[in-house]
Amino acid sequence: MTAALAVRSTGTAPSQQRRGRAAGLVLVSIGGLVLLGVLAVTSVFTGTRTIDPADVVGAVTAFDPTDAAHRVVVDLRLPRTTLAALTGAALGVAGTIMQALTRNPLAEPGILGVNAGAAAFTATGTALTAGVLGTFGTFGFAFVGAGVGALAVAALGGVFRRGADPVRLTLAGAALSVMLGSYTQALLINYPSVFDTFRHWAVGSVQGRDGALVVPALVVVVPTVLVAIALGPSFNALALGDDLGRGVGAAPRRVLIAGAVLVVLLAGGATAIAGPFAFVGLVAPLAVRLVTGPDYRWILPLSAVLAADLVLGADVLGRVLLPSAEVEASIVTAVVGAPVFIALARRRRLVRL
Repeated sequence: MTAALAVRSTGTAPSQQRRGRAAGLVLVSIGGLVLLGVLAVTSVFTGTRTIDPADVVGAVTAFDPTDAAHRVVVDLRLPRTTLAALTGAALGVAGTIMQALTRNPLAEPGILGVNAGAAAFTATGTALTAGVLGTFGTFGFAFVGAGVGALAVAALGGVFRRGADPVRLTLAGAALSVMLGSYTQALLINYPSVFDTFRHWAVGSVQGRDGALVVPALVVVVPTVLVAIALGPSFNALALGDDLGRGVGAAPRRVLIAGAVLVVLLAGGATAIAGPFAFVGLVAPLAVRLVTGPDYRWILPLSAVLAADLVLGADVLGRVLLPSAEVEASIVTAVVGAPVFIALARRRRLVRL
């Protein structure tokens, strides 16, 4: 009887641990979503122009197009809040996928040439249009450039001839990013009109972004994030290595290609919307992994929430740091994210996935 009780107790202990861990992860998820809601409300109520809270509520519940305060809320603050959250979620999931594809917890979306391609095409489009590319022109050129950059990295990395290899992709991405970065800098130096327009996009911010971008951003980001979350078990199998991954029924090459496409859509879309953001795609997955462990079924959704919190919080903080001006959200994320990233990267258990 004692032996039976011992077997029963050892069998139930892991089950209790799993239930406790799942409950903790659910609480963390709820906390992240609540924080996101609080930041969204704060974002709508906060700005360089002081608006009576009653007017803010009235703009949402009973919009009056003739009221200047209502138009500020509906045309500027609501789209800005939505775009900041979508940008963060896209970058967080893109960074998580990149870490899964390369089996490197310090990888980030720019490793596939996405950011460099977006910047190079945006600068080229600005030069071709004499500095009047426009909001949707910038979005289109940046998005196409992100895709072309990723395809170029895939070709240079031998994906189409020898199959996808994380090391080759990393080296090809680094080389192409340097080359495209030099090309972009040459355009900025030789075409002053390109610099004047490009710098507003390249600084990384959701300030002043056209509200018409909300619908394209929703169409690109939301379905792609959901697909990425659904592929969480496949990324878990990929983390085991090609041989073990095949042993559990995964197709490593298909997962790598699907992941690369998702990174292009997410990182390319986020970069096209708000310009380049540093550390968001790095810090969010690293921080989440401390809570979830190496399970991508949890890392992906929690990274989306935490990264959305980070970008939206940085955008709100940038509005109140200076009394008469705004600090771009990308600057805030860099200042906050750099020391956090260093601290997380120095943790011994983050050395390997």
